Amino acid sequence: MQRALSTSLSPRDALLTLAVMVVWGTNFVVIHIGVEHFPPLLFACLRFAFTLLPAVFFLKRPAVPWSNLAAYGLLIGAGQFGLLYIAIKGFITPGLASLVVQSQVFFTILLAAAITRERVQPFQFVGLVLACIGIAVILWHTDGTTTPLGVVLILGAALCWSGGNIVVRGAPGIDMLAYVVWTSLFAVPPLFVLSWFVEGWPAIRDSLTAAPPSAWAAAIWQAVGNVMFGYAVWGWLLSRYTAATVAPTAMLVPVFGMGAAAIWLGEPLPGWKFLAGGLVLAGLCINILWPKFAAIRAARHPPAA
Repeated sequence: MQRALSTSLSPRDALLTLAVMVVWGTNFVVIHIGVEHFPPLLFACLRFAFTLLPAVFFLKRPAVPWSNLAAYGLLIGAGQFGLLYIAIKGFITPGLASLVVQSQVFFTILLAAAITRERVQPFQFVGLVLACIGIAVILWHTDGTTTPLGVVLILGAALCWSGGNIVVRGAPGIDMLAYVVWTSLFAVPPLFVLSWFVEGWPAIRDSLTAAPPSAWAAAIWQAVGNVMFGYAVWGWLLSRYTAATVAPTAMLVPVFGMGAAAIWLGEPLPGWKFLAGGLVLAGLCINILWPKFAAIRAARHPPAA
C-alpha cells in the first residue's frame, strides 16, 4: 500500500529544500564564472557531458520511449541551457536571468492550454499579467549590462524549459535523476556541433587548454551540485510530500539568484529591480499558491447540501 504524502515539511527536510534552492539560485553566479572562460555553448555541452558520464553507467534507463528522452534532451540542453548561457555571456546579468527564466511557469500553462486543451483559469491569467508587467519593467530599464536581446534569449530559454515540462508529463512516476542523466545523451551532441559551427574550433581548443581550475569547477558543479544533488533531493522530496507543499519553495530561486549576484558580482539592486522581482514573484505566488488556498477554503466552507 502506498504511503500517503505529507503536507508539512519536517525541520530536516525544510533545510534540505532550502539547500536545493540555495544551490539552484547561486548557480547563476557559477554560470557567469564559467562563461567568462568557456564559450557559452561549449560550457553548456560540458555541463551535460559531466551529467552524463559516468552516471549513465550506474543508473538504469527510465522506461520511456527514446523519442521522449530525445525531445527533453534537445529542449532542455540545446534550448534552455544553450540560450541561458549565451544570454549570461554579456547580454543580461545573472540575477535578472534567475528571475526572468521563472516565466517558464506561465509558458507551461499556455503550452498546456494549446496542446492538451487545458483551460487557463482566471487566477492564472492574473498571475501572467503581473509577470508580464514585471518583465516590461526590466525591458524599460535595459542598459549595458541587461539588454533587450538578453531578455529575449532568457524568455526563449524559459519557453524551451516549458516545452521540456510538457514532455516530462509523458513520463510520470520516473526517477528524475536517471531521467536527466539519460536525456543528457541527446543534449551533448547538438551542443557540441553548435559550438563547433558558431564558436569555432580555435575558441573551443583555446578555452579547454587555458581554462583555470575555477572554470572547470564551475562546469563540474553544474552536474554535481545542480543535477546529482539538486534533482536527487528534489525528486526524493516529491516522493514524500505533496507537490503543493514542495513546489512553492522554487520561488526562492530568484531570491538567492539576485542576492548571490549582488554579493559576489556586485550586481546593483536599484528600486526598479525590486519592483520587477516583486511583480514576477507575485504572479508566481498566485499561480502556485492559489489552488492550495482555494482547496483550504472549500474544505472549511463546503457547499450546502
